[in-house]
Amino acid sequence: MKKYRRTIILTTFLTGLPILIGLILWSKLPDSIATHWGANGQANGWSSKASTVFFLPCILIIIHLFSVFLTLNDPKKTNIHKKPMTLIFWIVPVISILMNGITYLIALGIKVNISAAVSILMGTLFILLGNYLPKLRQNYTIGIKLPWTLCSEENWYRTHRLGGKLFILGGILVALDGVAGIWLGDTLIFTTMIGILLICVAISVGYSFWLFKKGI
Repeated sequence: MKKYRRTIILTTFLTGLPILIGLILWSKLPDSIATHWGANGQANGWSSKASTVFFLPCILIIIHLFSVFLTLNDPKKTNIHKKPMTLIFWIVPVISILMNGITYLIALGIKVNISAAVSILMGTLFILLGNYLPKLRQNYTIGIKLPWTLCSEENWYRTHRLGGKLFILGGILVALDGVAGIWLGDTLIFTTMIGILLICVAISVGYSFWLFKKGI
């Protein structure tokens, strides 16, 4: 933990940065702010200004610290490559800044295609994950953690090699889906994104199980 103390402090601060931004914008923000959107891109859930500015970033801080704690205390953490470890530290801070930033922009009356933004963000995340998956060795925190991959190093290796390719391809398609959101409807963007991601995960899990049945 001591080795990563500065990184933990910095990333936790950045995760909570939207609180400071919210306080700066406080007088300009409405009392009720949209914080949840449906598949059609329309807001269907609202929170008070105080809840939006304070509660949501604090929840993300808790998630961030919990993820870091689990990763750094993984019994097989030495198997986690440096780059995936970096992803664990930075994924929540980036999501916090981007998503809370979009929430503030919409609250200020600036039009943002939320479905396209989420699709591009998810696509980018899957591309990063796909790039790192083949580099991962067995661990209990990051990767495609199934009973079969955790019991067999060969199963783990083959599953993550295929999963990496699928996640990169799926991530590119999802990101392009978000870019196409300029012309496509919000429902179509969301449905396509979920469909692509589920297919990538399902094929990876199915392949791992097939290897297991073959005795691998």
